[in-house]
Order: sequence, then structure tokens, then C-alpha cells
Amino acid sequence: MTTNPPIDWPRVHDEAVEKLCTYLRIDTSNPPGHERLACDFLAAILDAEGIPYELYDAGNDRVSLRAVLRGDGSKRPLMLLNHTDVVPVERQYWDEEPFSGLVKDEHIWGRGALDMKGLGVAELMTFLTLKRNNVPLARDVVFFAMADEEAGSEFGMRWLDRNHPESLDAEFVINEGGGGATELFGVERPVFTIAVSEKGPLWLRLVAEGRPGHGSVPHDDNALDRLGEAMHRIRQWKRPLSVSPVLQEYFQRLQRASIFKGDATESGLAEVAAVDPRINALLSNTISATTISAGIKHNVIPARAEATIDVRLLPGVKPEEFMAELEQVIDDPKVKIERVHVGWSEANPFDTELFRTIEAVVHEHLEEAVVVPGITVGFTDSSVLRNKGVISYGFSGGLNTPELARGVHGNNERISIESFTRSVEMVYEVTRRMCAH
Repeated sequence: MTTNPPIDWPRVHDEAVEKLCTYLRIDTSNPPGHERLACDFLAAILDAEGIPYELYDAGNDRVSLRAVLRGDGSKRPLMLLNHTDVVPVERQYWDEEPFSGLVKDEHIWGRGALDMKGLGVAELMTFLTLKRNNVPLARDVVFFAMADEEAGSEFGMRWLDRNHPESLDAEFVINEGGGGATELFGVERPVFTIAVSEKGPLWLRLVAEGRPGHGSVPHDDNALDRLGEAMHRIRQWKRPLSVSPVLQEYFQRLQRASIFKGDATESGLAEVAAVDPRINALLSNTISATTISAGIKHNVIPARAEATIDVRLLPGVKPEEFMAELEQVIDDPKVKIERVHVGWSEANPFDTELFRTIEAVVHEHLEEAVVVPGITVGFTDSSVLRNKGVISYGFSGGLNTPELARGVHGNNERISIESFTRSVEMVYEVTRRMCAH
């Protein structure tokens, strides 16, 4: 392994902050996305460095960008994966303009600062720093800026998997989904989660049809009544908890560090899950009712009623098997279940070279930190890669307070400069150790 070239980190930090501020001013809210704008920004930076890249156009400005620093081929590639789209904003609830890239009180403000343009720039700076320092590489280092992650990846990762699967070749991937928290379970101590798995989205539409009529003459074939009964049965459905090997390790490590003070057995965790929605989400297949619509007029019994539910499946749970159970729970052939979006993946192992490397780098930066494997309750592009046999971890060197973490998909999203620049250094060092000779 090569020695680490001397790096002027203050200068790298300043450049990273400037690039992130500029990047956050590019509105890539999805829908509609317009990720081509982000790719234009990234392409100009790569052009200035003399680094070639490829653009993958799924149509309607849904563009992804891929660049490669070539290694000698003695090891398979490592991919630095990020997405360029962000979720929409409700400006009236923000204290600052959400696409300002404003630096205020040692924080960088803007939609995407945490999810995930901040990590994207950390990966970009890793890529540029390796190139500028002529670090000899055993692996190809792939920088991949992906479109459409926030809306299900049909014009990004999934499109590439169907049309350009060769572009996704890698042994290891660093993506979103993990990172550091200053506090967990009420204990103030840095905890870094390396996301080795994630829950799978299963978005369903329930459609009930019945006999329309005048509201003054009730009958027993009212579509809205039928849908309401189905939703009530779903609400009452008690699904079993499951403590996977990943979560066993997660809670045991936290227990040894005196952060999780409860009983880490399955029965003990069931008691915690009964009062803690976040733990319940980690341990079970969850269902959230999200929309409902029916009717055309106050005094007309509707002929059709529909609702949407957001199901999140534990790693390894097959959507078809869950839907079969759901049909039995609803127990009404006049309520149809339609798929809107589906994704699932198995868990990655956590006894790997990449996990150990991340753990070592975290402890070198923050000796007191606890590093744990974890599950992401949201979904990421990693699910597609994991199903191809790729080790894809969610990791960021950022360390956020609970208040800042609520900015993900929320209001006043921002990242502290200290957290961001630490992430820049950590992502670089992990990548260098994994890829350099």
C-alpha cells in the first residue's frame, strides 16, 4: 500500500465548500428532476481537470454521469455513488432560500445539503484529490452521479441496470444511507452507522368498486365503506418482529457501549418497539396509509374509492409473498391491489474489507466513536447493486445532531461545515486505503 501523499486539507476544504454551495444553487427537485443541469456542473469540473466522462441520457433531461480513474486491474472497481436529484421544498416553511447555497453560522444551507449533494461533493473531492496527487491505484475508482433516485430510480439506476448494466460493475460501493449521529437513545456519544442493508419499498394502490347511488338511500355495496373496512383490517394487522443478524450486531454493539440500555434479545426489543416507532420500523414490515380519494358530490354514493399505502419490507422479504398475506388480511375480492412501485434486496455482509476500513478511519478521526452495521428504513440505489452481488454500503463521515438530521426531506436542510469537511477527509481516506497500491 502506498503512503498517503501530503494533502493541503484546508485548501481542499475551502474548495469543497465552494463547490457544494454552487451545487446547491442548482434546482434539481424531483419531479421533474432536470438532472442534466447537475451533470453540466459536474462535467465542467471534470473537463477542467482533464478527466473523461460518459453521460447516460434516459430522456427529458434525466441524465446520469460516470467517470473513471483507472487502476491496474489487480482488484475490481470501487464506486463512489451519489444521486443528483433532491426532493421538492415548501419554501414558506424555510428560514432561508432553499436553493441559496448560503453559508450562515458555520452551516451550509440548501435542499440537498444532507440528501445527498453534500456526500456527492465529498466523493467528487475524493476523485479529484486522487487524480491531482497521481495516487497509483489497484482498482478503478468510479464516480457515478445518478438521476432519479428520489422518485424510484426508473430514469436512473434502474434504467442503467436495464440498458447499460456494464456501467455498474464494481466490487464495492460507497453510497448514501449511513453516517454519524451525535446522540442515540438519549446518550451523547458519536455513533457511525454503516448501512449494509435497507428496507424495500412496496407502494400499493387499493381500489374498491361498488354500486353508486343517492346518498339518501344507503346500501351495503358502497365502495368507500368497503375501502374503509379494508383499511381498518390493515390497521389491525399485527405483523411479527424479526431481528436479523445485522440488527443483532447493531444492538449488541450499542449495548456494549452503554448507549442502548435495554434488553437486546428479541423479546426485549419487542417491548422497545411497542413504544418507539423507529425501532418498530427496523424490526418489522411497516404500512403507512398515505392518500385516499373517492366521490364526486356530497350526496352521491361513489362507484369507486382508492387509497395508497406505503409498505416497507425487511431485507429479504419478497413482495409477492407479502402481497399474498395482504390479500388474506383484506379478505374482500372487490378490493383490488395494484402495484405502483416495488423494490427489495438482500442484506450485505458486514465482515468485509470495506467495513473494516471504514471502521478504522472513523476511529482515527474520532477515537470515542462507536461504529455499527445498520439497516436503512428508506430505500436507496444500493438495492439494485446488492441484488447484483455488489457490496454497497451507506457511509458518510458527517456527524449530525438530531435537529440537523430532521432536515433530510424536511425544512431548513443544512450541514455544518465541520461535519461536511470531516466527511470529505474520511471518504477520501477510506477510498485511498481500499484502492491505492
